[in-house]
Amino acid sequence: MSSAVLLFFVLAYFCLLLLVAYFTSKKSNNESFFIGNRNSNWMLVAFGMIGTSLSGVTFVSVPGTVGSAGFQYFQVVIGYFLGYIIVAYVLLPLYYRLQLTSIYTYLQQRIGMVSYKTGALFFILSRTLGATARLYLVVNILQIFILDKMGIPFWVTAFVILLLILLYTFEGGVKTIVYTDTLQTTFMLLGLVVCIIALMSNMGTGIITSFTEMNTAGYTNVFNTDYKSSGFFSETDYWWCFHHRGYDRA
Repeated sequence: MSSAVLLFFVLAYFCLLLLVAYFTSKKSNNESFFIGNRNSNWMLVAFGMIGTSLSGVTFVSVPGTVGSAGFQYFQVVIGYFLGYIIVAYVLLPLYYRLQLTSIYTYLQQRIGMVSYKTGALFFILSRTLGATARLYLVVNILQIFILDKMGIPFWVTAFVILLLILLYTFEGGVKTIVYTDTLQTTFMLLGLVVCIIALMSNMGTGIITSFTEMNTAGYTNVFNTDYKSSGFFSETDYWWCFHHRGYDRA
């Protein structure tokens, strides 16, 4: 596929995001911007959460770990499942009962203003550093696979991406995020299916044959029970921090 076609898809996706942001932000106010008037469709929110748990960074980086660690990343997915249950049955009822906007408001009510500011400060710092790393990776991927061949310099790519993000943020809000996360999840899962089909087609194998070969090669290993291995703690801690601090949400 040519660089021009790939660039067209990227720009079309950004235009779609801006279009969604425009229509969902009409007649919006502070309440709709920050909390969506507390009236978001729970099915869209739940589906969109898949896209926030997974991202382009996950899409690119996780497959590279399969060769050395198998499917051990699936342990993180199991952790998500357990964590979502706690969020749904413990935190969300608390949020709605106290009419909270964020966990930091709860810290303020329970512990005090110092706790509120400290938690919010660390969140802002972590999100800033994480967003910077994610943005650099995304721009780098676009540069290497598409824009270098078209003679477009790195700084132009970064500037345009930042401008589009600024426009999207200015127009958007929680209601916009619900719909755009749904789009992101849909396209990511669709892309995953397309990649799997393309790989199996090029290898000349089917689903059952592929799983059989992966099992033979040891790639289907999920749980790492060897506490003496270097990856028992380090890899688990790395992936936990990477995802639960939000570093992979692009």
